[in-house]
Amino acid sequence: MEKGRILLAVTGFHPQRWRELLSAEREVALEPDGASDPSITYAVVWKQRPNLLSALPNLRAVFSIGAGVDHIFADPTLPDVPIVKIVADNLTQYMTEYVVWRVLDHHRQGMLYRSQQKKKIWHEPPQRPASDISVGIMGLGTLGRAAASVLLSLGFPVNGWSRSDRSMKGVSTYSGEAGLIPFLNATDILVVLLPLTPQTQGIVNYGVLKELRKRNGLGGSVLINAGRGRLQKDADIVRALEDGTLKEASLDVFEVEPLPKTSPLWSHPKVFVTPHAAATSDPVHLAPIMLRQMAAFERGEKLENVVDRDAGY
Repeated sequence: MEKGRILLAVTGFHPQRWRELLSAEREVALEPDGASDPSITYAVVWKQRPNLLSALPNLRAVFSIGAGVDHIFADPTLPDVPIVKIVADNLTQYMTEYVVWRVLDHHRQGMLYRSQQKKKIWHEPPQRPASDISVGIMGLGTLGRAAASVLLSLGFPVNGWSRSDRSMKGVSTYSGEAGLIPFLNATDILVVLLPLTPQTQGIVNYGVLKELRKRNGLGGSVLINAGRGRLQKDADIVRALEDGTLKEASLDVFEVEPLPKTSPLWSHPKVFVTPHAAATSDPVHLAPIMLRQMAAFERGEKLENVVDRDAGY
């Protein structure tokens, strides 16, 4: 199988470092030579513009720079070639760190202590053991399972929910529509790591948040979303915080990004905001994985972590 060029099509950040690393083994183009450039055999993308890939006659596979692939499916003319999502140890590590950081901060009353510090209040609230606080993870893929493993080691009871049946030792698992409400009813801290699909868009809404367990050692339920922004309804989260349905929230993703300066989430006293930074795609780690996959594919080996188009992830 002949080597061809890589099309690097990324929106929202500078491609130079990706280009340098991919160019170590292959020629990289930022634009095809015409709409039907026959020299392009792979595309490495993030939010590529529509119609960019559809006319490339020798395109063999599309690689996503991030863990999510919904940005690729946003193109209605997407060609029928394999789509590869990135699975990398450092990406998994970053997400696990973020989830554990936010769970522990809520568990150990971080927002209360920061508020007290501003007011110079010396007060120690009751502290419950981790074994009293149930963490529920929506999405038991690679990232969700890694986070669950660390949380279990810290003594938290962990629940897991996914669209289809998935089991994990030590985790109480639920699945499908029938399992969602029981999962939420048993959860104090909800961690959202789902992929974005037509079925999951807007799933974190007021009705779902109302089902979380509120009478617990935290004094209320907590939301952590490090998945995709359009999984949630921002206005529903604000409503839930205002009426006590939620005690606190840590949000790394939002319906519109960057988060508009007019959003009440920026200044809400019960919200911790990060700028979609839970697990940053590091080209130093990810570009070599892509190059290895391309070389293996050309040797006749199967691509790894290929997206199920029907499921959308």
